[in-house]
Amino acid sequence: MKILYFGGQKSGKSKLSEEKALKLSPIQEPYYIATYNNVFNDTEMENRLFIHKKQRSNRFITIEEPFNLPKVISSNATYLIDCLSMWILNTINIELLELFSQLEELEKRDANIIFVLNDVNSGIIPLDQESRTFVDRTGIIGQKVASFCDEVYEVKMGMPIRIK
Repeated sequence: MKILYFGGQKSGKSKLSEEKALKLSPIQEPYYIATYNNVFNDTEMENRLFIHKKQRSNRFITIEEPFNLPKVISSNATYLIDCLSMWILNTINIELLELFSQLEELEKRDANIIFVLNDVNSGIIPLDQESRTFVDRTGIIGQKVASFCDEVYEVKMGMPIRIK
């Protein structure tokens, strides 16, 4: 099963996706794919990561992979990718076709994969090119992932709204 949770910052996406991963994997611990790559030494982001780690406690097996998602996902297990937005940022200079290739590999995997994505496409068009590229890629990647997911949820105020 493939599932996408998307929404704004602090909407409750991570908590809901963690709960879903645990339900899909009642016997074996699910894997948590952490995609953040702290190349900017951002202490505020480090604090956010600490809160996420504390929230999931020891209920997940954590794998850090900021670039190549298919490399760490195999069949017959449950994976939570938190989050695609960081993966998109990490791969901003990689051709979009390469990212599509990775996603197509994940689509074919016989595994439960839960994707988390920030909804950044509802605001104004950013002034700088790099931010526009990020926003555009987030929308394009989101469409691609939603197209092959069995379930898609928009999250607002901690509440999942099923749209697929």
